[in-house]
Amino acid sequence: MILVQVNFGFPPEMMGDSLSENAKPLAESINTESGFVSKIWIENIQTEESGGIYLFKDLDSAQKYVEMHTKRVEAMGAKNVTCKYFNVNEPLSKINHGI
Repeated sequence: MILVQVNFGFPPEMMGDSLSENAKPLAESINTESGFVSKIWIENIQTEESGGIYLFKDLDSAQKYVEMHTKRVEAMGAKNVTCKYFNVNEPLSKINHGI
């Protein structure tokens, strides 16, 4: 399993309740992506940062999603998109209810 951390600068007026209301179709579409397992949405209005923590079944699916998603969030106003990929240690993560 692959964990993907995506962070970017995002206008604070588009976060919080506004994002929760306006991004429902986006959230639903993410569920249909190849290899997708789960996402935690993250935001910090004070530092104007947003992003997500994702789990994918494999690296290829994760990379394809990030390539597409980077273009999508940039079109929405995101700046300085960064991405990190990590392998998940599944046996230890299961002990801590991570997966």
